[in-house]
Amino acid sequence: MKRVATDVGGTFTDLVHFDPEAAPGSSIVCAKVDSTPPGFEHGVMNALAKTQIRGEDMDFFVHGSTIIINTLTERKGVKTALITTRGFRDVLEIARGNRPDLFNFRYRKPEPLVPRYLRREVTERIDYKGNVLTPLKTGELRPLVDELRVEGVDAIAVCFLHAYRNPDHELAAVREIQRLWPEVAVIASHVLSREWREYERTNTTAAAASVQPVAYGYLSGLEASLADRGFSKSAYVMLSNGGIDTFAAVRNKGITMVESGPAAGVFGAATLGRLTGTQNLITLDIGGTTAKCSLIENGRVRLTNKYVLERTPRYAGYPLLVPVVDIVEIGNGGGSIAWLDDAGKLRVGPRSAGADPGPAAYGRGGKDFTTTDAHLLTGRIDPGHFLGGEIKVDLDAMNEAAGRLCKVMNVSREELARGVIRIANNNMVNALKLVSLNRGYDPRDFSLVVFGGGGGLHGTDLARTLQIPEVIVPVNASVFSCWGMMQTDLRRDRIVSVPLVLAVTNASEVDTTFRKLEMQLRAELESDRVDTAGLGFQRMLDMRYEGQEHTVKVDVPDRLINAEVVEQIQEKFRDDYEREYSYRLSSQIEVVNFHVAAVVPVEQVMPAKPGKTGRGVKDCIRSERQVDFGPLDVHRCAIYERALLEPGMLIEAPAIIDEPDTTIVVDSGRARVDDFGNIRIEV
Repeated sequence: MKRVATDVGGTFTDLVHFDPEAAPGSSIVCAKVDSTPPGFEHGVMNALAKTQIRGEDMDFFVHGSTIIINTLTERKGVKTALITTRGFRDVLEIARGNRPDLFNFRYRKPEPLVPRYLRREVTERIDYKGNVLTPLKTGELRPLVDELRVEGVDAIAVCFLHAYRNPDHELAAVREIQRLWPEVAVIASHVLSREWREYERTNTTAAAASVQPVAYGYLSGLEASLADRGFSKSAYVMLSNGGIDTFAAVRNKGITMVESGPAAGVFGAATLGRLTGTQNLITLDIGGTTAKCSLIENGRVRLTNKYVLERTPRYAGYPLLVPVVDIVEIGNGGGSIAWLDDAGKLRVGPRSAGADPGPAAYGRGGKDFTTTDAHLLTGRIDPGHFLGGEIKVDLDAMNEAAGRLCKVMNVSREELARGVIRIANNNMVNALKLVSLNRGYDPRDFSLVVFGGGGGLHGTDLARTLQIPEVIVPVNASVFSCWGMMQTDLRRDRIVSVPLVLAVTNASEVDTTFRKLEMQLRAELESDRVDTAGLGFQRMLDMRYEGQEHTVKVDVPDRLINAEVVEQIQEKFRDDYEREYSYRLSSQIEVVNFHVAAVVPVEQVMPAKPGKTGRGVKDCIRSERQVDFGPLDVHRCAIYERALLEPGMLIEAPAIIDEPDTTIVVDSGRARVDDFGNIRIEV
């Protein structure tokens, strides 16, 4: 099956094409082109044109994109209104009182995604058990819809109290709104989430409504462009939960794409771990704009339904109740801008030069010194082979950008470049700690998988700081997220709040609830004409000790839930809770949410083991150059061509391994090429 995966990032658009019928060594074709905001689909077409792939040549197409998260963070969603239960108009305004940093006096409450003048109330009430207390007065909707039409609203979010237990009123309201105003986009909270927590559910619905027309237009436009290119099969989208689904299913639920591309990289790393026998991994994806990290324990990717967008120590951010691969993301990448704060302190990121104009070295008018410029200045990146020679480095522009900072700071260009790299590394170390040490995991028990265009440049520095013993740089690391998309299955998640005590006496109720959710998911897939051959289910429970507020997600075996299994789940919860919070209690354990994932297997791409020609490692040396690894660590070292490296080769530090789209720094220990062509660096 000829397969194509594309991943649109803030700076670059990546493509991977796999053709199992091609000659050995040419079955995988990769490409990287500039992203094309705001018409990101043009970047996808440019990547296909660059690789000369026709639509009729593709049997399978999967796509990941940052368009949803960018639309939310840049506030470029459509004008959105909220219709909610009478008395609950200001839920978005009230939000939560829990500050990310309790003693930070600069704390700011998030601005509501829907302003008050666009929030409306209707008469209805359902209790927490799903019983109707006050019927919905649908007659009240007509004047509200007329008012919102006059206001120029493009989308309406409908979120009623306790609709997670009984969605009948939301369904009736949506039907009436669509009858009165067929052109407006409308979405109800129960379609997205069946969890309690009124503020989080309302915020999720408001966010989803604001991006729904954007997602619909984007996916429809991309689908039309693919059809014009001759592609006639079903196209798939990478979702935040680590699975894929059809364009048709995702078009009206674009919020499920919020962490589309990063999730693919994490699942690609999990597949890589299974292939190489490395089950405990910390992943780090460094792109042009951001760095994303996650943790994989015993081959399992962690999911969360506690995702918060834009959270910082002085900003609570926006909670989204959608299943997302547990990722920590920071604004540090190759294009991150170095700048001075009001106190004259050097900072790196989160502002980025992006693809246009890009770092100063791109020669496209960029005036700011970036992390990429720092790597060029230190000699870690070869200016003569930058991006495979596609970009001619503008050394004058780079030196001019550096000079402006050097003059203010009274430092040399070399000191500036080292400082920028060191600060970027420190930012990334803090992110890696959030997914490991802060959750009770010892980084020394893991290998660090680095990918994206900047992964290989920072990997060994970060691993040394955290005492991680090994860094793994995958084959085609700069487009690894695309490869990860080819390893994912079709997946749909359903999470519902059904609070109960996890006791042996409730084993039957737990089992019945799981089976009911599985039946609903199966019926939904079949109604969407998805081939359910091989359909399987993953079960999870969000649990807490009695009297507590927040939960821990625990995997549950896919078998009959009896007294013995309940006791196993209880012990697993206590172990996971103790690992994360360092203690355990004797209190009763409560189930808050049931979480079921329906997984339909998709044929995956298994990389072939590269052959050996018998060449020696010295035959892979392209050149030598002076490289600045730090103030006391400047060496003239060998530059290896990665395309020539073969399994079993050993490279002693210090060394640089070059490939067209990324650079791998080996500044300590030694690097080994494994059976699949991955670079494994002993730190």
